[in-house]
Amino acid sequence: MTSVRTTRLLPQAYRPLFAHAGFKRLLPALAASDLGDGMSVVAVAWLAIEIAPPGRSGLLLGAALAAYSLPGALGALLFGRWLRRLPPARLLAADSRIRAVLLGCVPLAWAAGVLNPVLYVALLAGSSVLHAWGNAGRYSLVAQMLPREQRLAANALLSSSVSASIVIGPALAGFLAMVVSPAWLIGLDALSFAVLAALVGRVRAADGKAATEGAPQAGADRPSAGLRLLRKQPELLGVLALTWFFNFLYGPAEVALPLHVTDDLHAGAGLLGLYWALFGAGAVLGGLAAGALRRFPLWPVTLGIVAGWGIALVPFGLGAPAPVTLACFTLGGLVYGPFTALSYTLFQERTPAAWLTTVLAARSAALLTAGPVGTALGGPLIALMGPRGVLAASGIATIALAAVGAAVRIRSARRSASRPGRSNGSGPCGAAARP
Repeated sequence: MTSVRTTRLLPQAYRPLFAHAGFKRLLPALAASDLGDGMSVVAVAWLAIEIAPPGRSGLLLGAALAAYSLPGALGALLFGRWLRRLPPARLLAADSRIRAVLLGCVPLAWAAGVLNPVLYVALLAGSSVLHAWGNAGRYSLVAQMLPREQRLAANALLSSSVSASIVIGPALAGFLAMVVSPAWLIGLDALSFAVLAALVGRVRAADGKAATEGAPQAGADRPSAGLRLLRKQPELLGVLALTWFFNFLYGPAEVALPLHVTDDLHAGAGLLGLYWALFGAGAVLGGLAAGALRRFPLWPVTLGIVAGWGIALVPFGLGAPAPVTLACFTLGGLVYGPFTALSYTLFQERTPAAWLTTVLAARSAALLTAGPVGTALGGPLIALMGPRGVLAASGIATIALAAVGAAVRIRSARRSASRPGRSNGSGPCGAAARP
């Protein structure tokens, strides 16, 4: 009775999800692992500084942060021949087990006094090598478990969980690090993945989807199969290109914001933290609102999000005072919030079920390069334009990206309409999302 009453308090779009036993069991474990990763953002960096040799903390810090994420792109290419054969639940479980074991070795090695920089970076790199496949398994499992009309709401909950972890995780890690070593915080992250691995196995057994339903089609076990399929699917390639450039253009802004706070506003870390806290809060609310966007065409909404984020950055370049730019950054987070859920939903709806994990792994591998490339470009641009100029330029370029995307969509729609016998799709998503 209590469960029914609680479900009725939820927005209409989310009620069916909590009536699904498998998804309802899986969501808390996914949220816990997201929170663990949010804490590790601080803990990984902090521990690197603690164990670094004198004068080498910057080098080890960069190596540790890169090792915690970038090997996933390499793993997507190296292990595709074998992992494409696995159903989504097993992919997610395999990634979770590897992360649980190798991240769990970090506090054990630290407690034993044998954690040196080389071992630390190796453990972090090994823990992330299946990141792209685990992420693909997560969203493929959602597509496998739920009917099409419930996927956007489910993706919205998953992306909101990630956004919330970015806000809560670092703050919680900072508080706990006053009591325990950051090595033990990484251990908590490992524990969250151990729980996730156990629950994924139970969900798979309970739901009992046939392995053949998600089995790759002929040719899916060859190298670069996902990228080849993307080349044959202009719409999916367009979604990937839009997302890549969106993340790429975000990179310079991420580098410029701290320098804008210190150099232009002459403020400290407190104001920088407030910017990111408000952005994260907006992203959580925006992500949850994505569940209600099912009635709208997904492509126009996605392009509107890209343009909206760009507009939110422009006032920085106009010399707006901090209260105004804080409001803009909050609205930017609110606008950005639904983007991840919409992007994954487009992939889920346009990809054959048998290819979904392969394509999503290729997507993750490609996107892992966007942020680092944009961030690396941020330094030279700041030297040339200053932090305020870089923020404005990032915003204007993002608006231009949305305009280019809209022009390509319009041209594609006209070309499609000129072909006799071409279906325009059905439903609010299909009508506007087919090339």
